[in-house]
Amino acid sequence: MSKQPTNPISTVIAFALLPLSGFATDIYIPSMPSMASALHITDAQVQLTLTVFLISYGLSQLFVGSLLDSFGRYKIGLVSLFIFSIASLTIALSTNLYVICAMRIIHGITAALIIVAKRAYFVDVFEGERLKHYLSLFTIIWSVGPIVAPFIGGYLEQFFGWQSNFYLLAGLSFVLLILDWIFSRETLLKPIDFNLKTIISIYLIMLKTKPFLLGIVMLSLAYSAVMVYNMTGPFIIEHQFHLNSVVAGYCSLILGFAWMLGGLIGRATIRLPFHDRMRGNIIIQTLFVLAMIGVGIWVQSLPVMIFFAFLIQACTGYTYNNYFTYCLSRFPNYAGMSGGMTGGIVYILVSIFSYRIVTLLPPKDSHNLSLSYLVLVLLSGVVMAYLYRLNTIKAKEELSTT
Repeated sequence: MSKQPTNPISTVIAFALLPLSGFATDIYIPSMPSMASALHITDAQVQLTLTVFLISYGLSQLFVGSLLDSFGRYKIGLVSLFIFSIASLTIALSTNLYVICAMRIIHGITAALIIVAKRAYFVDVFEGERLKHYLSLFTIIWSVGPIVAPFIGGYLEQFFGWQSNFYLLAGLSFVLLILDWIFSRETLLKPIDFNLKTIISIYLIMLKTKPFLLGIVMLSLAYSAVMVYNMTGPFIIEHQFHLNSVVAGYCSLILGFAWMLGGLIGRATIRLPFHDRMRGNIIIQTLFVLAMIGVGIWVQSLPVMIFFAFLIQACTGYTYNNYFTYCLSRFPNYAGMSGGMTGGIVYILVSIFSYRIVTLLPPKDSHNLSLSYLVLVLLSGVVMAYLYRLNTIKAKEELSTT
């Protein structure tokens, strides 16, 4: 059901913009070893360009929701797309690590404004079962970025150099800017007064809602599995298996399909009891991780690594799909702020989890990757068990009052 009439093309554009952060993250993943060589910097410094994007993207989402709920989505989104395009072009023309990191911070801020605005668009326009339907599609649509971007980026780097990835980002964002300008409009009907005291009180309510926060932690741990591979996979492929960026792109393409598959299964099983399906998923994921560690003791090969990584990332995609819908549907009256807080905390935690794990377990071989997965799945199991306990206590309290 729709709350207000809207142009179907604007809905298509909103979906097209959802994978933008994934494109900005993943398109240059296969190029990271080449960037390190071309810019005469270390692997860790190249990985830093990814980390600063994640941190700025995450921190920005904590604050942009209130701006979007007060001043609207449309104009802010257009300006952000323009700045994002200019930042992409600047990176392509630069050979200075500090300039690149600065532009990646701008990427993070503008991507946050764009993505949170488009998430809020769906809550503005739709309601009921149709809204749930669209929310369940978010992670599936978003996964187009991890699927397509590194595949394209691997070939672009092979034939035109690492800079071509950012030329493509500049062109793509500019085209979407023109389309959004022509076909979209403002969808915020009832702006919230930009009152700092009111905004802080709403954020405090969200922060005091433990199930909401624990759902965000589950999202963070699930996406950290993807990010850990992104930060280590290309180096393992080049250093351990002595293969090039095109192979790294194909591997990322395969794992992108794994994430999408997990999202599709999550959407197909959405009517099953929530905690039952999540508990079953974490058990299956744990078994896959243990099998990867066990087989890896005897066999170190790229097909084996990708096979198990595929199974594990399908499980994390399932987790993300379910908990994303769980979090975004809890505060429908504050869609911009709740969406911003969800995405913001997720990316902050992902940047911390992934960078810390990669530091402790550097990308020297596939065995370290499997140990990274083990750390994440164990943490997920602990958080999910606590969340289940909280919901059980709440259900008993509600039953006793009726």
